[in-house]
Parts: sequence; structure tokens; C-alpha cells
Amino acid sequence: MFVTQNQNTKALHDAGVSLWLDDLSRDRIDSGDLQNLIDTKTITGVTTNPAIFGKALTTGDAYTHQLSKLAASGADAQSAVVEMTTDDVRAACDILAPIYRASNGYDGRVSIEVDPRLAKDTDRSVAQAIELANTVDRENVMIKIPGTVEGLPAISKVLTEGISVNVTLIFSLTRYREVVNAWLTGLEGARTNGHDLSKIHSVASFFVSRVDSEIDAQLEALDIPAQDVMQLRGRAGIGNARLAYRVFEQMQDTERWRLLESAGARLQRPLWASTGTKNPEYSDVRYVNGLVGDYTVNTLPEDTLDAVADHGEITESRIPDNYAMDDDHLDDLARAGIDYHQVVAKLEDEGLEKFVDAWNQLLGKIQQQLDAQA
Repeated sequence: MFVTQNQNTKALHDAGVSLWLDDLSRDRIDSGDLQNLIDTKTITGVTTNPAIFGKALTTGDAYTHQLSKLAASGADAQSAVVEMTTDDVRAACDILAPIYRASNGYDGRVSIEVDPRLAKDTDRSVAQAIELANTVDRENVMIKIPGTVEGLPAISKVLTEGISVNVTLIFSLTRYREVVNAWLTGLEGARTNGHDLSKIHSVASFFVSRVDSEIDAQLEALDIPAQDVMQLRGRAGIGNARLAYRVFEQMQDTERWRLLESAGARLQRPLWASTGTKNPEYSDVRYVNGLVGDYTVNTLPEDTLDAVADHGEITESRIPDNYAMDDDHLDDLARAGIDYHQVVAKLEDEGLEKFVDAWNQLLGKIQQQLDAQA
């Protein structure tokens, strides 16, 4: 059967952006919907998080049979959730395996996150990351680890084990530099341990729209002229991400990276996360059109993917052309009274809290379902 590929999503891919779907469910897998998005909208990867699994596992009846078997075996909520989610990720890995092979590991990736309650516990994060990788047992799985202070050594240790890592919840340029250092340290350890560096991939998930949501709200609360608010709002999210791309470029011009590259290492790519538009006054493709760059990933919820397919305006990368303007904008925000470091610290704390809340709610709902079938 002939399949027509959407021209907007294909153009984005051709411009250097890998499109990964920020969603996964058993219904999406079993119905063939994931394969259809691969075929028609150039999806080349999948990311998940506790909120996504919370919605998937508690909606519809796709998991009823497995829940019944788990209840009969005496499983608790934690082990049940891990089994169901790793089953889904393994199935998605198999669907994306042809892309993984064809791209030599560059794409075809599926991410699964460590328990967010472990984000402040380095050793337990490492242990669960290894456990998840072994349970999924697919080369194209990526283990998501939050880029908290405690997560940095966990990132290095997991990479040292030869496991691919998606570093999530990055808001700060300073933290991103620390993530880059943790990634390089991990690759150096993997090389020492004899791992094939060409098979170890990583992305650094830099969150975008939430930065605008927070800074816009703070601007509205400042005692400054309304026209100044209008000039400053809605620009920090993309500007912050573009400056992260500058860090990415600077990293490539270091002897440390060149030594690893010569040993077969692959770039840790910037991944633009939180790219669904939260403010209805802004374009629904704002955080896609504005972040076209070589060696990047944009992970999109399906409604944003549909919007891009319908009316995305894809251009060649112009990210480096905006560095000076983005620097100036952050300076303008500081002069207006916005504390950048306070903003990004708050967003990291809130992001982690949201993931923990989603995970706890999921465990509670699954335990109720297990009890009902016991």
C-alpha cells in the first residue's frame, strides 16, 4: 500500500530535526497508530514520562488482562507498573527497530524514565536505570534521568555502563553545561571499561514552553509599563533554548570531545521538550518553527505534531543568527526585575514535583485496580 508522507514533517526532518512522539500507550501500539505516525508524519522516536504512563495505564481497558494476571500473582502496584510500562517500551522499541538500524542508532529510540522519586538519590537512580535497561532488553532503549544535582553523577555512571541516556528536566544553561560534563565523563568511563562508544547515545532534554509560562507570569506581576511587558513576554523559552544550542556547538570545539569522537563517540544531541504551546495567544507551532537546528530532536505531543503537519513553516536552521539577540533579551529581563536563576530553579523543582505527583497517583490507581481483582 502506498503511504503519503506529510511534507511539513518531512521538511523538518530534512532540516536536521528528528521528530519524536511525546506519548505512548498500548492502544497506540496495538492499533498500528504508532506505525502510522512513523509512516505518514516522520516520527523517528518516542519519549515517555510518568504523566504519559499515568494516562495510558488508567484509560480504557488495554491493560485489563495483564492487570488481572498481575493481581493473581500477588504483584504490588510498583512492580505492576514497571512490568506494564517496560512491556510497552519494549514493543515500541521493536516497532522503531528498522529506523534504529537504518540510522545506525541515531534515531529509532524509545525513552523510559527512572522512578522520579529517586531523582535526589544517585545510587538508587543508577540501580534502577540499569534494571530498566536490562528489563526492556533492547539496544534502542534510552533511560531518562532527571538532570538534578544528584542526577549528574548518575548520568555519568549509567553511561559508563554502556547504557544510552536521555537527560531530562533541563531548564538552566548552567545546568546544561554540567550535564554536558557529566555526559563526557560517562563516555570516558565507558571507554575505559571497553564499551563500544558508537553504540552509546544520549540526548539532553531542554524544556522550552514552561520557561515562557513562568517568565510571562512574573512579567505581568511587575510594576513596569504594559508596553514593556508586551515587548519582553513570550521570547525567553526559545531564546534560552537557542543559547543552549550555542553550548552544544562550543562543546564540539574542545579537545576533550575530539578525543572521544576519534574513539567512535556520538554527539549528545539537544532535545527540545515541552514544545506544546501553553498560551493560546501564541502560535501552536511556535516551539517547533523557532528551533530548527542540525542534530536536534523535537519531542512533540500529538496535537502539536498535527499542527506542524497542517501549518508548520519550516526553514533552514537560523539558530546561531540569534545568539546576540537572545543574550540581549536575557539582559533585558534581568533589568526588568526577572531573576533568571530563580526562574530555572523553580521550574526544575516544579517539574520534578509534577512527575512525582503523577507517579504517586498512578501507583494509587493501579493498586486500587489490583485490589479490586484480588
